[in-house]
Amino acid sequence: MGRKRLALAAVTAVTAITATGCTGAAATKGESAAAATDPSTVSGTITVLTHRTDLVQDGTMKKYAAEFNRLYPEVTVKFDGVTDYEGEVKIRMNTDDYGDVLMIPNAIAKKDYPSFFASLGSADELGEKYRFTDKANVDGKVYGLATVGNADGFVYNKAVWKRAGITSWPTSPQEFVAGLKAIKARTGAVPYYTNFKDMWPLTAGTASIGSVSCDAKASDALASSNAPWAEGSDLEVIDTLLYDVVHEKLVEKDPTTTNWENSKGMIARGEIATMQLGSWAISQMQDAARTAGRNPDDIGFMPFPAQTDGKFCSMLSSDYQDAVSIHSEHKAAARAWVDWFADKSGFAQDEGSIPTLKSGVLPDTLKPFEDNGVTLLERSEAESTQVSAVDNAAEIGLAKPDYRQKLVDMARGVQDGSLEDYFADLDKKWSEALKTAGS
Repeated sequence: MGRKRLALAAVTAVTAITATGCTGAAATKGESAAAATDPSTVSGTITVLTHRTDLVQDGTMKKYAAEFNRLYPEVTVKFDGVTDYEGEVKIRMNTDDYGDVLMIPNAIAKKDYPSFFASLGSADELGEKYRFTDKANVDGKVYGLATVGNADGFVYNKAVWKRAGITSWPTSPQEFVAGLKAIKARTGAVPYYTNFKDMWPLTAGTASIGSVSCDAKASDALASSNAPWAEGSDLEVIDTLLYDVVHEKLVEKDPTTTNWENSKGMIARGEIATMQLGSWAISQMQDAARTAGRNPDDIGFMPFPAQTDGKFCSMLSSDYQDAVSIHSEHKAAARAWVDWFADKSGFAQDEGSIPTLKSGVLPDTLKPFEDNGVTLLERSEAESTQVSAVDNAAEIGLAKPDYRQKLVDMARGVQDGSLEDYFADLDKKWSEALKTAGS
């Protein structure tokens, strides 16, 4: 997803239709989509773009639309499920036809949000009600609301870990590796599954920045760091763990043959013990267990194996953000969908995810985190624009799988290089990019 950065030009002005249905001025940067005050006055047909093709195909999204229509009967909601969401939508966004509501593609620089999306309101106001507004905050205005949030960690099969003699979460990378070795020695399961071939799961490690140090601003600190991979840093710990797991042959025999869809059933059946994924994946693996006739309670979620002052920490971060296209002819209807989806749909609960609404309750899937005193920290995105600028200039791609694919290839011996030299090279690239793209 989003493997190559696309240089997106500013949207050219086109004739737009106002929310009341009257022809208005051309879409302009910073245009707003006001929240509806009277649902009975909101009307129009809107197209909602989504990467959840599974929920479109099985009729789930249609059920959400039916519930939405109880409150907004004059709005018709159509869904466009896009399999290659990042690849296809970033191409569509070179035109003015990219739906009415869409999830903001990773390829779009944060500073360019006002050119593509209508403002949803002030960051101060929306930040009181919703989590994760930092991520879409540009100059004090918010341009997207998170569909859900996620905690970082590892999905694991508790029954497999128990058969290996491990009943408590590892508290350090060394304990984690030792646990995987015990699984390899005592069970028939693959201790750790990389999902290397599908690539995008390798980006899950980046979500753990902050969990290692228990610092909500750890990602922001990258905007001024000359050595993000220095010994003991979050990225050094995260990436060293991945390297060690692969180097110790605790993963699938051939990472180039992994299959994401198959991996769900494999972990459900106990053929895989562990995968690094966000908390969004728990419910999917539990569903796979039910399908396989296994106990969904065998699927658990553990925090990153590191502690601060004797406690685990887990970062809460935004998933995709729903936004209103600046070119939508029915902005009121589009905004109504965005608000309803965050406030009333129950989507976060259905998915076992963190609700965007601050008053929403944490999902049952994260109850073990609550019960065991895991500190949950909402990731600060205050410097995300600057971090992205440096990352792009360095051509590393913290949110892309490429650099970790190289790490895996080095660890399994199909590419030359030492881990120390690789980290030194990454630090050099970052430091040099900081001079040109840094503040």
